[in-house]
Amino acid sequence: MLLLVFQILQVLSGALLVVLILLHSPKGAGLGGIGGAAQLFSSQSSAEAGLNKLTHSVAFTFILISILIGLGIIH
Repeated sequence: MLLLVFQILQVLSGALLVVLILLHSPKGAGLGGIGGAAQLFSSQSSAEAGLNKLTHSVAFTFILISILIGLGIIH
């Protein structure tokens, strides 16, 4: 039963992660992104910062659940 709950959470977090990644705006830094020069001219809005935090949280949840299921910790 617990395994089924975690599998459902994994599928939902995976689908949400895809949607969140598609919501991000394209950076398009090109070669300027190598040295970090692109960061000088672009600022991050609060909505984009919140989207980044949410994406990181969902990604961490997805990876953690994947590791737990893969190692067989959850039966």
